[in-house]
This record gives sequence, C-alpha cells and structure tokens, in this order.
Amino acid sequence: MKIVMEDGKMDPVAYRIKFTAHHRTGDKWCIYPTYDYTHCLCDSIENITHSLCTKEFQARRSSYFWLCNALDVYCPVQWEYGRLNLTYTVVSKRKIIKLVETGIVSNWDDPRLFTLTALRRRGFPPEAINNFCARVGVTVAQTTTEPHLLESCVRDVLNEQAPRVMAVLEPLKVTITNLAENAKSDVRVPDFPANEARGSHTVPFTRMIFIEQSDFREVMEKGYKRLTPDQPVGLRHAGYVISVQKIIKDAQGKVVELEVNCCSSDTAEKPKAFIHWVSQPLVCEVRLYERLFLHKYPEDPSEVPNGFLTDINPLSLHTISSALVDTSVKGAKVLDKFQFERVGYFSLDPDSTADKLVFNRTVTLKEDPGKI
Repeated sequence: MKIVMEDGKMDPVAYRIKFTAHHRTGDKWCIYPTYDYTHCLCDSIENITHSLCTKEFQARRSSYFWLCNALDVYCPVQWEYGRLNLTYTVVSKRKIIKLVETGIVSNWDDPRLFTLTALRRRGFPPEAINNFCARVGVTVAQTTTEPHLLESCVRDVLNEQAPRVMAVLEPLKVTITNLAENAKSDVRVPDFPANEARGSHTVPFTRMIFIEQSDFREVMEKGYKRLTPDQPVGLRHAGYVISVQKIIKDAQGKVVELEVNCCSSDTAEKPKAFIHWVSQPLVCEVRLYERLFLHKYPEDPSEVPNGFLTDINPLSLHTISSALVDTSVKGAKVLDKFQFERVGYFSLDPDSTADKLVFNRTVTLKEDPGKI
C-alpha cells in the first residue's frame, strides 16, 4: 500500500517485512504495521474523539486523515501539543530502555524514572499528577519544568490522604531505667493530628525504645534543640520527657545505647523539642531516592558531552535494610501511603513480603532540591 502525499514528502507505507523475533509472538509473524497505518485506524476503531499527540507528529496529520477518509471510516480529530519535559531526567522511551537494558534502573517502573508506572510505584497519587498537569497547562510550546512543582502537588494530596505513623530510619537504642522491666502501656497516635476526629491507632510504649541517631548529640551545638547530655527532650504522643543518664559506646567509640530517665511532661519543664520514637517495632526496608542524573539537562551535549548514560547519579538510590516502623502498618497493602512523622511520605512497595515490608520514599516533607 502506498499513500500519495504532497510533493517533496516521504510516502508512508502500511507495513514493513522484518524477519526478527517478536518479544511476544516469536517468529509467528514477519509483517509489522507502521505507525502511519495503525495509529488512525486504531483510534477510529476505538471511537477516539480527539487523538492528542506531541508536535513531532504534526507532519503525520495529513496521512492520518487521508487513510481514514480513503477507507470511509470514522475519522477522529488529531491535535498536537508541546511535550512536557522535566529536568534531571529523560522521558524518551528510546533513552529509558537504554537505562533498563544497561541495568542502571531495575525496570520501567523504577521509582527514579518518571514513567506513569514508576510514579505509581513511588506513591504519587493520580490526583497529584492531574493537579500538576492543570497547573502547567497545555501549550504548543515545548516546556521544561523542574520536578519540585510535581512533588509539591504530591505533598498537597498526601498531606490530606496519608495517615501518620512513627518510623526510625537509623535507630539508636534507648533504655528508660526508671521504668520497670515489664512496663508496657499503649499510646494513642492520631492518624491526622490536624483533625483527630479522622481516627487514631495505638502503639506500645515499653522500657526500651528507639530514636533516630540524629536526634542525639554527645556534644551540644548552638541551635540544636534535641537530646544531649545536658538537654532533655519530649517523646511525641507519649507524654514523657527523657534526660540522659549514661552513654554506652562500642569498641570503636560509636554511641550504641543511651540510658535515660523519664518524667511526665505535665510536671517537667517544657522541652525545646519533641522527637518521634518506636517501641517493639517492625523491621522494614526503606529505599530513599535522589535525582537519577547529576545535571539538570542530561541530554544537552553542552552540559554532558559524553551522553546521558555518563551522567548517572551514583547516590540516586540509598537502601536502609533495618529501619524500624511502628506496628500500625502491619496490615498495610501494596501502594498504601503513610507519612512517617518528621521523616517524609512513603509508599509500600510491591517487593514487600509477609516477613519484611519495603517502603519507597515518595517525597520529603519539605522541598529539597536534591531529593525526590
């Protein structure tokens, strides 16, 4: 089949014969329909009203209309718009498949990519993507937007949707010496502190808890408001203030445990800060993501002369294998989303098993140009 086009333009063909195995049908077929032949007919058969394409397909519009009219079938409208690009990534399918084939990313749904499957796996809600597209708008001009605008839309949605839980990514053991060995109580944690009527969950509180390593410093520094030997700190939701009694170190001098005393926050002097904690927690894996590429425009030869594959950020994925999270997430389903208090928004990854949950960090709580 040959389609007659205007003078000077290449005549599109209906199919190509290629003796190459297909990834689904093997060697069953050697005839491969071309874009110009299938695009308009598939749209017609599926009763598409408006076929939306990026501007590079504008030159194919005449063949699109011609074939539908020549076959006397319903002809949709084809509209072209400018492609929306994002910095610090690539969106071309040909470039993404190179990332997959070289093992730089695990697959098309690797959370460092910006494919729809990747955004879904990372925990981006559909409403946030729609809100982002509405903010950017549709134009015939090609635009490039920084990811933080999309991430801002994600925070807006997850702030309303994601229940709060407590998790510790880098645990430091804390023993409360003035509690009995078998002491245990339940602490109520609101799912949405701004509106406690939306529900709550309970977590255990025992003599042994875990806090973030970064929430303790052995030497006081100016402006530091968390736990030090000379500065007590409050425990979120627990109603206690703790103060350091003893610092325990390993053979290399690293702090591995704190012994503390606690007192009721009703009687203690108000501390400068309240930190999160976990007790009798679940061990989980947490994956933290940063930009996949080091430069803003990895496809620009003036920024990356040797090609985008040479611009990979070696720190784009950081896996924490022994993070701790409170027991309220035990019954979570894949892609359920949570706000880890003071840490960020996280989504339960499909790699999770009954023995170990895996969480992807969706976005940080506040904008950070180096994180996603």
